[in-house]
Amino acid sequence: MAEFPGLAHVAVTVSDLGRSTEWYQRLFDATPVLDEDTGTFHHVVWMLPGPTLFGIHGFAKLESSDAFTELRPGLDHVGFGVGSRADLEAWEKKLNDLGIKHGGIVDASYGSGLSFRDPDNIALELFAPPG
Repeated sequence: MAEFPGLAHVAVTVSDLGRSTEWYQRLFDATPVLDEDTGTFHHVVWMLPGPTLFGIHGFAKLESSDAFTELRPGLDHVGFGVGSRADLEAWEKKLNDLGIKHGGIVDASYGSGLSFRDPDNIALELFAPPG
């Protein structure tokens, strides 16, 4: 049996596609590889290293306009890997430069993380392995 495959893409639903597109474009420092209205939803997608696609989806009619919370069943957070704690420190500076609030670097035996949230309160994390 083949080993389980790596993650190919992640897509999150946002409340304001324009606002979130601008926010993620600044965060990723990249232009989207896809910006398409499918008729059912509009999605904007970036190619990240891995390669992994990260997309945001906008729907004409949302079921709820409540902000995201990881305390409901479903997504808890999206984690992005960096190579080292030094890389994490560089990201902390970049988040500061972008004016993005974060929780500071938190070290644990299994690695270090830097948590922050997008405009819809979706929890995101940059994570570095130990050492």
